[in-house]
Amino acid sequence: MIGYIEDLVHTKLFSGIPPAEMPGLIDCIHAQRVDYVKGDFIVEEGRNVYDFGIMLSGRGQSIKWDAADRLIIITLLEKGSEIGVMLAANPDHKSPVSVQAQDEVSVLRIPYDRIIERCPKGCPKHERLLRNYIAIVAEKGLVLHERIDCLLKPTVRDKILTYLQRVSHEQKSRTFSVPMNRNAMADYLNVERSALSRELSHMKRDKLIDYHRNSFRLEQES
Repeated sequence: MIGYIEDLVHTKLFSGIPPAEMPGLIDCIHAQRVDYVKGDFIVEEGRNVYDFGIMLSGRGQSIKWDAADRLIIITLLEKGSEIGVMLAANPDHKSPVSVQAQDEVSVLRIPYDRIIERCPKGCPKHERLLRNYIAIVAEKGLVLHERIDCLLKPTVRDKILTYLQRVSHEQKSRTFSVPMNRNAMADYLNVERSALSRELSHMKRDKLIDYHRNSFRLEQES
């Protein structure tokens, strides 16, 4: 675990905690590294969740199947992403989604109870950890709202523009890269692959966007 300390101090959960104090804190909260291979479920839909995780390496995705048995990608996960933060805060409810490894993945799993329990030593780093956790939960709620807003758009063009404008905002540039191929993008937007490609072509023709593979540019101010 020592090899991941440098990466962990840059995550939102451990923000503001000195690297020298990390080993003791990780031991205090009973955090453990768990490894997964491609296709493994890190979280399974319908199961209770009692801990949450931070991806130390690899890629994953939060997914759900709709009534027509169509796969919907809820979120994409990468190194540093949090897993199950909101679910662990309400362990009496079963998970409505699954989280699946897209390749070999390592996750730091942390029992929720160890985060909310007051440290017997009253150490400031544990208090900071709890504040960071609460901030992450709040941010996840906002991200979920943005995701729902995207899915509820009435047309394929609206869905695409909403998504691209959000990525542009996150990367602070009108020229940016999206972290998925066309198939994954179609799944994420819950549209047909052919409809996505066709609409992208029409949007390029109409000078709304320009793109090459995963690189995009918004030609008009959002």
